[in-house]
Amino acid sequence: MQKIVKIKKGGVTLDTDAESLRVEVASQWKLTWWKFRKHKLAMVSGAIVIILYIIVIFCEFIAPRSGLTNNAKYSLVPPQAIHLFNKGKIGLYVFGYTSTRDPVSLQRIWVLDKETIIPVGLFVKGEPYKLWGLIPADIHLIGALNPEDPFFLFGADRIGRDVFSRVIFSARVSLTVGLVGIVLSFILGILIGGISGLVGGTLDNIIQRIIEIMISIPTLPFWLALAAMVPINWSPLQTYFMISMILTLFSWMWLARVVRSKFLAMRNEDFVLAAQLDGCNNMRLITHHMLPSFMSYIIASVTLSIPGMIIGETALSFLGLGLRPPIISWGVMLQDCQKIASIANFPWMLAPAGAVFITVLAMNFLGDGLRDAADPYQS
Repeated sequence: MQKIVKIKKGGVTLDTDAESLRVEVASQWKLTWWKFRKHKLAMVSGAIVIILYIIVIFCEFIAPRSGLTNNAKYSLVPPQAIHLFNKGKIGLYVFGYTSTRDPVSLQRIWVLDKETIIPVGLFVKGEPYKLWGLIPADIHLIGALNPEDPFFLFGADRIGRDVFSRVIFSARVSLTVGLVGIVLSFILGILIGGISGLVGGTLDNIIQRIIEIMISIPTLPFWLALAAMVPINWSPLQTYFMISMILTLFSWMWLARVVRSKFLAMRNEDFVLAAQLDGCNNMRLITHHMLPSFMSYIIASVTLSIPGMIIGETALSFLGLGLRPPIISWGVMLQDCQKIASIANFPWMLAPAGAVFITVLAMNFLGDGLRDAADPYQS
């Protein structure tokens, strides 16, 4: 049963239900949130994205060991599953390994030894690290109680590095490359598109012709050409910065065109004219008056652009033209999967591809939910 509320408008008392009144007085952001939380898939995806960025922040603590630590003794061992019950006892554990030699190829073949029990715990002592490069610690979220025991949830690569730990550390690079690129394209798109739509005239024509020329250039071949120009002797930080610039170069134009169209539609609105008559300069007019009116749409567009950045970095690194070792990213890890034989014999090496798939899918669903919620008055 709806609750009827009496309100006064213009000296007249009107009856209205509480829900309608709540919608009428709600802010734009509150209306957007109310509609977004009805999109269950977007809510779940948002939770996944938050978890991913928590992993990015605390990857040293979450990973059982460093992404660069190797143990050649356990080269290409298969993944270990975590078990809870062992002969009536409750406790986390994994099975150890045993190996044999293939009589034809003499290749070592690893199998799980169900007679060897390796106890596993949470918040265990392990390899020392510095959290964010500042705080020394040696506690890891999960790991073998004895640090010398083998513990490879996603198996190991050719030189005995833990694939699970490398996927965790790679998330920091792959997700922040996309984030840095989006921030830069966000700034460029809003400023250039805002100036183009607000000033108009000759400047608008020049900006639009430049954007059309840049959009007509094939993106992937140009990315490859620019990435190939990055000197091989550059430091990891310089390479990281350059890849971010390359990904940004062709990502701001679409946002600039959207912002321009919005500004063209709004520049004759009363609140814009009032701000101009009040002596507001163009920069303040853009950032304080016009942008807030469609900020929710921009946030949705930015969220949908991040997966493209992640896939771009992964593709460049996979082809050997992006980030390079010792930097760890999902694309760098997937370089080991360029041969069909590697995938057939060691399928766990495709774990970074699974991480890319989950991340891109979650961000796309999140972007769809934000885009639908950006117009809370749409039914």
